Amino acid sequence: MTIRLFGRWRRREFIKAFFTGLAAPFFAKTVASSQNYSSLEKSVLALAKRSEGKPSKRIANNLTALENQKLGTADWELTNPAIKREIEGYASLTSVNRGDEIKLFVNTNEPNYTIDIFRMGWYNGLGGRRMNDPIIRKGIRQSSPKEDEASGLIECHWQDPYILQICDRTNDWTSGVYLAKLTASKTGKQSYIIFVVRDDDRKSDLLFQSSVTTFQAYNNWGYKSLYRWNSRGKQAYKVSFNRPYAMSPNRSAAYGVGAGEFLTNFQPKRRTSSGGWEYNMVRWLEKEGYDVTYATNIDTHFNTRLLLSHKAFLSVGHDEYWSRDMRQNIETARDKGVSMGFFGSNICYWQIRLEPSRITGEVNRTVVAYKEMADLDPMGGLTQPVGTVNLPVEIAAVGDLNYGIGKLEPAKIATYNKSRTFDSLVTTRWRDSTIGRPEDALIGVMYETFQVNSDIAIDQNAPDWLLEKTDLKQGDKLPGLLGYEVDRMFGNAPKNIVRLAHSPYPYGGGTRYADMTLYTADSGAKVFATGSMQWIWGLDDYNAPQLRSPVVNPGAQQITRNVLAKLLLKE
Repeated sequence: MTIRLFGRWRRREFIKAFFTGLAAPFFAKTVASSQNYSSLEKSVLALAKRSEGKPSKRIANNLTALENQKLGTADWELTNPAIKREIEGYASLTSVNRGDEIKLFVNTNEPNYTIDIFRMGWYNGLGGRRMNDPIIRKGIRQSSPKEDEASGLIECHWQDPYILQICDRTNDWTSGVYLAKLTASKTGKQSYIIFVVRDDDRKSDLLFQSSVTTFQAYNNWGYKSLYRWNSRGKQAYKVSFNRPYAMSPNRSAAYGVGAGEFLTNFQPKRRTSSGGWEYNMVRWLEKEGYDVTYATNIDTHFNTRLLLSHKAFLSVGHDEYWSRDMRQNIETARDKGVSMGFFGSNICYWQIRLEPSRITGEVNRTVVAYKEMADLDPMGGLTQPVGTVNLPVEIAAVGDLNYGIGKLEPAKIATYNKSRTFDSLVTTRWRDSTIGRPEDALIGVMYETFQVNSDIAIDQNAPDWLLEKTDLKQGDKLPGLLGYEVDRMFGNAPKNIVRLAHSPYPYGGGTRYADMTLYTADSGAKVFATGSMQWIWGLDDYNAPQLRSPVVNPGAQQITRNVLAKLLLKE
């Protein structure tokens, strides 16, 4: 049945390609002949205008723009989510380079299941492209993992994976975020496995980072996460990538099950919409025709040269959990001229460590974060002074869960003096005096408050370039783009920092402000921060109106174009 349905799908797509894909022969020398292509879409046309309608050399080398001319489909969407774990799975890696292989582990009680793999992008609004004929496999009921009592670690040791070989031909398996859609044979229940395909040999303008360590921190599959509110018993100090991603606590967001926080998020709906952030940015970037490749922050952690092959690095959405090596590699890239775009908030809040799998020995499969219980961290006493520290100052900070929800708590941080205070691996907040490296020293702003849902207000002194080609002026507001966690300036950023937005929001009977900023590093690299996760919702309406109200804003879209142009400009 599945094969026959797919056959009809292929015939429909072929007919569509025959009538609308007449442009395909013109690309025959640059793309695989086995692929069908639709007519040129708006994204490439927009780029071609710069060369009087003819694709420039830059466009011809933009594999992401060419990728989005291939036939898209909405078949990637889950129509029957596995809300009771009827089928689930995980990948052996968070990302895989082209030419390598990745293992997909699946658990189901049903006799058979299928795997359909999709690359996620714009594709004329359909949002994904089918990569394969359905793979039919025999179902297997996998063993349940045992919890490590000391750390709360839940790690699966599943068997009989499907081994997916990623082709290394130029125009197959373009770098991107991929979803393997699992469908059970009897009930038709569905879920995802998510992974990223890298292209380590390709230089691109933009490197998009998927923040999978944060996905895993909130993931409570097996009833354990790094948070008490969604863990059974105490929270875990260690969480493993060798397990599926659980379903959002909001049943209405079940259609994202298995994809971490890529499509939806793990936050309870009493705090915020359960809409995600990363996919919205992927759709918009690829619709606009940007030259972008993809990686995860596990790659940022261990690949010291990864960022140096790109003009700008993008951290998108919820990028809360950073290792020391992640931060070091990002700071090094900035200091060598790679610009940074932080399109989110609450970024680099907790320091983590990455450990190998205790079962397989594979590296970087376990996230370690003691957080509020940092006194229990065995690395807590291992600090190496590498500079001097100014006296701690008291700041007003809203902590995270056990630091106190909805109330102020004095938090000790070390004021930053541009040299690392301690080379500490303790898994606490970066701003705490134990580490002494507040987040805004890199990003320009850092986290203050959550459960915000308000407007972005353009600063009264915002530069003209920011508002170029918009109908906006200083002081105007962009509705609904402030939240759900927000950042502000704390004074540790370089002195040349420029405040682009200064947005008021009600808090505790008074008013607080969130900030959007940009500064220039000594290397000439530009570092931009939105100070808000919801900025991305101004670019693309995925998840609206299912989970949230639409807030797409042409002004926000043009400001983002202006910012990316600034990041990519070498002055």
